[in-house]
Amino acid sequence: MSAKNERDENKRVTIYDVAEAAGVAPSTVSRTFSRPGRVNAQTAQRIREIAAEMGYRTKPVTSPDLSEETHVLAVVVADISNPVFAQVMRGFQIEATKRGYTVLLIDSQEDDSHERQAIERVLHLVDGVVLTSSRMSDSSINQIVKVKPVVAVNRHAVGIPSIVPDTATAVREAVEHLHNLGHRRITYVSGPEASWADGMRWRALSDSCEELGIQLRRVGPNSPNLEGGVEGAKAWLQNQTTAVICYNDIVAIGFIKAVQSRGIQVPESVSVVGFDNSVVAFFATPSLSSIGQLTATLGARAARALITQLRHRSAPSAENIVVPMKVVWRDSVGPARPTS
Repeated sequence: MSAKNERDENKRVTIYDVAEAAGVAPSTVSRTFSRPGRVNAQTAQRIREIAAEMGYRTKPVTSPDLSEETHVLAVVVADISNPVFAQVMRGFQIEATKRGYTVLLIDSQEDDSHERQAIERVLHLVDGVVLTSSRMSDSSINQIVKVKPVVAVNRHAVGIPSIVPDTATAVREAVEHLHNLGHRRITYVSGPEASWADGMRWRALSDSCEELGIQLRRVGPNSPNLEGGVEGAKAWLQNQTTAVICYNDIVAIGFIKAVQSRGIQVPESVSVVGFDNSVVAFFATPSLSSIGQLTATLGARAARALITQLRHRSAPSAENIVVPMKVVWRDSVGPARPTS
């Protein structure tokens, strides 16, 4: 395949694009190609003409209609290799199975366009969708909401139920503890630019540090993996602080490994805190202090919220369900090193 064709394939026109151009719901576009008898003939003809002009390609549909129940729920996660998402998935699956639903997992690979296209391909197979740490814009999410019920986890999205952690309270506790240990300068090694959670963590850190008179700097954006932690360490080495808080536990471990390779000890020279309190925090060397939520609880609450929508479609709720967070202190945090 040529480079041009490869780019064209990556920019494939979706039913959402056609729906927006035609001024109709995505479900109407879907029915035009899968159940043409259920769409007004003039509307269907206009949709087909617009789709042809835009280069939309469809495949023969042999799956259920969008209005038929399948008792299957989709869970979309940003990165299945991150143990936090595996725990959310487990909590969701246990709750959904108890209520008679099967769960379909989608790994968006931290890419908003991949996330949207993957959801589109399975939307006719599921009754509802849970978005975990979605990288899509609110407008893209609202296009899906027009077709199926949606719940967001670890992300607030306007108009739909959102399961969010109490970031502000837990971050305040962490910053106060660091302050009590003598830390007056903190670096935040941030995560992906499109991450809603990253924005909330930065805002909570900014507010807490300002109230306590702590100097805070941000480095990034960084990828939410070990490499992101290594990049964050390179930036920190140019302007060192006595404490570092990282976007997640994996980034924190990458940071620790990078500074240790340069002979810098943790926590003697720099204290490090992660986010998520995942299983990797316990096995890190030194063991990693982390700000986390009960991830299985997030998944279970999401399942209940989505199934409630499915069973009470006439009364949808767009409330924010706030789940408590806690700070687990381990060996990666200690008193601030004396300043010269």
